[in-house]
Order: sequence, then C-alpha cells, then structure tokens
Amino acid sequence: MSAFFYYLAVAAESVVSVFGIRAPYEQPPYAVVGHLSGGVELRRYEPRVAVETEMTPGDDGAAFGRLFRYITGANGGTAKIAMTVPVQVTGERIAMTVPVEIGGGKVMRFFLPRDVVEKGVPAPTDPAVHIATLPAQTMAALRFSGTLTADARQKHESLLLQDMKDAGRTPAGAPSVLSYDPPFAIPFFRRNEIVVPIAEGPAN
Repeated sequence: MSAFFYYLAVAAESVVSVFGIRAPYEQPPYAVVGHLSGGVELRRYEPRVAVETEMTPGDDGAAFGRLFRYITGANGGTAKIAMTVPVQVTGERIAMTVPVEIGGGKVMRFFLPRDVVEKGVPAPTDPAVHIATLPAQTMAALRFSGTLTADARQKHESLLLQDMKDAGRTPAGAPSVLSYDPPFAIPFFRRNEIVVPIAEGPAN
C-alpha cells in the first residue's frame, strides 16, 4: 500500500472510531471459555506478538507516539503496518522475543496483525521500542464504557479482582487496561476492559 493510501485509510478509521466502530481494526482472537458474576468473561488467548515500549508517569502520549512511529515506518523495513485494537497498558513487562524479562514500570503495547507476523516482524529503529511474544493465556476480563479515567480504572479493577476472589480464581499477574477506542471517541461508545491473567489449572 502506498503511503498516501495508508494515511488515507488511517484518517478514515479515525473518523469512524469516534462512534465506536472498530470493524476496520484487527483484534487478537480469543475464545470465551466461561463467565463469572458481574459480567466477567473468562477468555483463552493464543500466543500473540506485539510491539511495546516502557512508560513513565504522564508518558502516555509519548509512548503512543513511539509505537505509532513504528507502525508508520520507523522499522527495519520501513513497512506501513495496520493499526490494531486494543491498545494495552500493563504494569508488568512480559518477556521479549529474546529470553530477557524486565520488571518495573508500565508498558504500552500494540498487537501486530497476523499477516505481519507471518511475513516476519520488522525490527524497530527506536531502541525504546521492542518486539514481544506473549504466551497463550487464560484471562478474566471486565468490560465497561465511558472515559478511561484513573478512578474508572481503579473501580473496575477492584470489581474484577473481587469477582475473581469470590469465584476462587487466582490472579497470575498484574491487571492490564485494554483500550479499543481513541481518547476522542464518544464516551458512551467506548470499549474499555480490565484484564487479569488467571493461574492455569484444572479449574480454568
């Protein structure tokens, strides 16, 4: 795809996303394998590949910019890569494709389209951007709409963790936030989720 048509498509996708329309965007597939009280879904995700960058407090815009520059050409092949949803912000870092695990601050992550993974993922040119391979996981997910404020995150994270506790489900990692819409989307149409990995075992 030429640069002109790539950016035209990005602009068109941004316009429709104001109304919560996500059809143009690829999403990591998952299977719903159960439910808990309070509308919590239990999902099984297969292995995924993402591009990610570490965040510092107040760094959301800069982190997003680093990842957006990667998919728009700041990569070894100068490839234009389609935007996907959701954008994930997690408090823990999952091992990168090389066998290194880094703990610490938050990470922002874009999932890469299947065709890009199949063809070979281009290397980032920014040393602050990394490629991550995520393992298959069972996740508990709680969906909500509205503006994604710190209070909203905390409220729904607490609800999800309480529902898991009531059901005897053990978290296997820190909660993450999944954002399916841009900040300028109409709040009523927005899809936000808190997700927590679940310890694997016969009960899952």
